[in-house]
Amino acid sequence: MKSIPENTPILVIDDDDGLLLSIKTILLSADMPEPALLSDGRLVMEMMQKQPFHLVLLDNIMPHITGMDILKQIKEKFPETECIMVTAVDDVSTAVEAIKYGAYDYLVKPLNSEKLKITIHRALERYNLRKDLSLHKSKPVFSDLKNPEAFNKLIAEDESMALVFHQVEVVAPTDYSVMIIGESGTGKEELAGIIHRLSRRSKNPFVAVNMASFNRTLFEDEFFGHKKGAFTDAASDKEGFFEKADTGTLFLDEVSELELSLQSKLLRVIEEKELYRIGSTSSRMVDVRIVTATNRKIDSEIEKGEFRRDLFYRLNTFSIKIPPLRDRKKDILPLALHFTNKHAKLNNKTIKSLAPELTEYLLDYSFPGNVREMENIIATSVLLEKSNKLSLSSAIAFFSNDIPNPKPGDTKLLTLDEIEKQHMAKILKHAKGNRAIAAKILGVNITTVYRKLEKYGLSKDES
Repeated sequence: MKSIPENTPILVIDDDDGLLLSIKTILLSADMPEPALLSDGRLVMEMMQKQPFHLVLLDNIMPHITGMDILKQIKEKFPETECIMVTAVDDVSTAVEAIKYGAYDYLVKPLNSEKLKITIHRALERYNLRKDLSLHKSKPVFSDLKNPEAFNKLIAEDESMALVFHQVEVVAPTDYSVMIIGESGTGKEELAGIIHRLSRRSKNPFVAVNMASFNRTLFEDEFFGHKKGAFTDAASDKEGFFEKADTGTLFLDEVSELELSLQSKLLRVIEEKELYRIGSTSSRMVDVRIVTATNRKIDSEIEKGEFRRDLFYRLNTFSIKIPPLRDRKKDILPLALHFTNKHAKLNNKTIKSLAPELTEYLLDYSFPGNVREMENIIATSVLLEKSNKLSLSSAIAFFSNDIPNPKPGDTKLLTLDEIEKQHMAKILKHAKGNRAIAAKILGVNITTVYRKLEKYGLSKDES
């Protein structure tokens, strides 16, 4: 079978003519575009050359050529085209492979008409989203933002943040799961909150959870809740985080910290959109948008077997990378002045400017703890300052001044890991080995401090 309506954005490939016609009927009944139909997979690339399809729905098992091979060819030649794989068997490895090669999603036969329509609609939505973003890739500017007031609380003048803000505006109105990637202290939770406020769910709950806080014992009770009498201390029914965030947004910070054994439980709820409270035999449906954040390289965690690949693909429908403060030079002084004014006011001081020596030091500093670290440094320095200008002498104790700027002729430049190790040692020494105080100065979770100590082999004596 071969049927190609003019200018249709959808191509459906399956060797079963009856299924092709059934899919066509489902889409037309939902007021979606009439799809092009093709039963011979060998003709796909020829058709793609002639017509720019936005979405391809393809069966995996066909004669002559497999859907997986077609997927690889499409993504190589037409990477912007969204693809949905249809499989006859609900096989996790096949699904993961399809998404690895660039498929938007996979569906299992027999096809559920409602799920088919929703998946196709969202795939087309993502195609349009990416098309919108491509308009801003070359020269993103703050003046082109549609909702500039949404970002008022974030101090940003660097062009790299203009791109981040545009990405937020484009993805916020959708229901895509979003993964925000950035170092500790870059403002990932603030960005997640803006995504929620610009979304269709803005009037519903926004629930933020730090995943580093949960072990195997607490996870199910906190996320799924329990039924009265489920265990000794269960005196009443309890809603978990998923139910509290129902119809709204659930923000999972430091998601890469979740134990591997618990990741499958999280994946099941995300996929099935239902959960069971502890002690209950009846399921509860939940409608939650998931936004996550991580300061780790999840690709490395996946390769090490510490993070599930299938969960990553579910969480990472769309990703936003926040650059570290050291790469946003235009933001450093505006942020420093903002925090100086803020904390001077809080402490009834009249500090209105930065000394030139401090300005120079700020611009050269690497800020391992990013914006959060800067605020902590400025806040403490304001307390120590006795003049009306914030000086380097008030702040110097909180900087890693053991790390000199490279001089002309230096042959060895420090890596980021080396800089971070030296900075950790400096702050811990200043905190007299108190991990909690060090975490506060650095602007990170205490779990992160312990992980970094282990990573760099810093003993308590050394710190």
